[in-house]
Amino acid sequence: MSRVAGNELSLLDPAIVARIGSLELIARTIVEGVLVGLHRSPFQGFSVEFSEYRQYLPGDDPTTIDWKLFARSDRYCVKKFEEETNLTCHLLLDVSASMGYGSHPVAKLQYGAFLAASLAYLMHRQRDGVGLTLFDERVVESVPVGTRGEHLRRVLATLSRAAVGARSDVAMPLNQLAARLTRRGLVVLISDLLDDPTGIIDGLKHLRFRGSEVLVFHTLDPFELTFAFEHAARFEDLETADEVLVVPAQVREHYLEQIQGLVERYRRELRLADIDYYLVDTARPLDTALLAYLSTRGRRW
Repeated sequence: MSRVAGNELSLLDPAIVARIGSLELIARTIVEGVLVGLHRSPFQGFSVEFSEYRQYLPGDDPTTIDWKLFARSDRYCVKKFEEETNLTCHLLLDVSASMGYGSHPVAKLQYGAFLAASLAYLMHRQRDGVGLTLFDERVVESVPVGTRGEHLRRVLATLSRAAVGARSDVAMPLNQLAARLTRRGLVVLISDLLDDPTGIIDGLKHLRFRGSEVLVFHTLDPFELTFAFEHAARFEDLETADEVLVVPAQVREHYLEQIQGLVERYRRELRLADIDYYLVDTARPLDTALLAYLSTRGRRW
């Protein structure tokens, strides 16, 4: 597969990505499209394992020169290393009914699955362990942490089967995972967070208290962020089936105050708890969210 570079990053538009086909190919496209544009590895400085020597080239960091080898051979050589991060990551993807909403071709659940697949593929490349949990008001399906090639395919196959479920209970899998974690790792939550914010925040703090790094992708549709509806319409709650007739012009200001207040509450309280929070607009290219992950990981480790 060709690498994605330059203005071809438009391929990372979620609506275009959705046409590619298999989830594995989608994940490869997104990850390679992001990594090819980075000038330096976001993983520089992690614990590594020596691989081999190569000749020093202009532009290489002089501190990587092996001076002992130079003294013996009169040749400038640098050490090549293999990443050896030994990171354990748990991906939590919300598949509740509200995640099925989409004002454009890619619904929140599909976007979240693309993002989770990309993270799994990236971590597999770095030889990290990755596990997956799909949940609504219960754990729908889970894949334990693993690192083998067939394990990645199992994660991707599980994501490809992800279907819209029942009501939300975001706090439930957070507290269940916190109770069983036995080692430090990374937990990534992908959800619209349209549930009791107090319970969600407490669950995320529980994970942080147990020593895990926590990263939250607050995944919302652009219409949920802007309420860009023009005509009177009947709105249905996807999780309760309740309906209400709404005239957008009459409620838009109040709605925007509420959603902005919710976003700000998550951003403020999670920051205070040392939890990374990113608001993700599903109309924006997928590389935005993936780069947020890379930035977080490069800063933490």
